[in-house]
Amino acid sequence: MKKYLLLAVLATLSMVTVTAQENDNKTGAWYMYFFNTTFKESVWGVQGDIQYRNWNLGGDLEQLLLRGGVTYSPKDANIKLTLGYGHITSGAYGDDSSTSAESRIYQEAIFPSKIGQRIFINHRFRYEQRFVDNQDFRTRYRYNLFVNVPFNSTTITEKTVYLALYNELFINGQKDIGDGRSVETFDRNRLYGAIGYVLKKGLKMQLGIMRQTTNAKSKNQLQLSVHHNF
Repeated sequence: MKKYLLLAVLATLSMVTVTAQENDNKTGAWYMYFFNTTFKESVWGVQGDIQYRNWNLGGDLEQLLLRGGVTYSPKDANIKLTLGYGHITSGAYGDDSSTSAESRIYQEAIFPSKIGQRIFINHRFRYEQRFVDNQDFRTRYRYNLFVNVPFNSTTITEKTVYLALYNELFINGQKDIGDGRSVETFDRNRLYGAIGYVLKKGLKMQLGIMRQTTNAKSKNQLQLSVHHNF
């Protein structure tokens, strides 16, 4: 098991190194903090995230995303429902310092499943209502499949090293965005692979690469994330 664990870590680090060495025009970096909590034994809680996204590995702002929501977990169902709000500031590429803003209301449902003893799966469905500067109101549908596989344990607990994967599909609800402009029904797809480590109960980190594909281009994103459940 240790041999396979070492190979997986080295493979991921090699992928990160190669990607980081690419031209900055092709490689970006996202630094992210996710939080999640419930109110004692209540079915209610809160969750959210802060994401600082760069066009390059650091310094050229692509997006600053602030998002949070109220969660509801029915006692008799293995599902979590969220109603939330996000604010996104988007920066222009390169020396251009101009920015634009988006307000976003979202509803989501997330539920787990499991394959065998070591493959942990989460399904997330999200519906967004988007208010973007200089665009008409529009909506978007998102589905994300998360897969986590621990290496040195059968559960993801303290000191566990694990493989983290996800694929997320984005579909636009409307094509017309105003002033004669339009977008495709397919918005984007995100494919991600990382190595994660559980620092302690409720706190873990992940380092990996996400490949984002749109109708116009594909781009690699180095991702470093902290996941805090308190």
